[in-house]
Amino acid sequence: MLDRAETKLRQRWPFFWISRVNSLYAQTLDKRLKRIGLDMPRWRVLISLYEEDYLSVSQIAELGALRLNTTTKIVQRLSAEGLVETRIKPDDARVTEVRMTEKGDEVRALCQVEADAVLKLGFQNVSEAERQFLNTILEKVFQQLERL
Repeated sequence: MLDRAETKLRQRWPFFWISRVNSLYAQTLDKRLKRIGLDMPRWRVLISLYEEDYLSVSQIAELGALRLNTTTKIVQRLSAEGLVETRIKPDDARVTEVRMTEKGDEVRALCQVEADAVLKLGFQNVSEAERQFLNTILEKVFQQLERL
């Protein structure tokens, strides 16, 4: 059994809350995405490609917080499903680039409705100013951790 001092310390630790929020968000959205026939990793790839013409597989991995080999497999699966297309980068044959197809964007739009609903429910008691402040703080922490 945990003593009270340990519990209080854990609950004051920001990464405790960041981890718990991320885990619950992923579980909640994943349930909703499954009804559409998608999962979180494929959603991360599609949302990374949203509003971009082409991204390299490594750029998608970085944006989606995925491992490169995992991202490659996801891109292959999405390509087989007709949701993305790949090409060799015109000025660097070592790089594979990916873009979302029209069908992929249609699936992304359906998933976006679910993601927006989770966002709205999760932040219903948080003002827009608080949400923006949270984003600013998280971005600063991320940038600092990238330096390590």
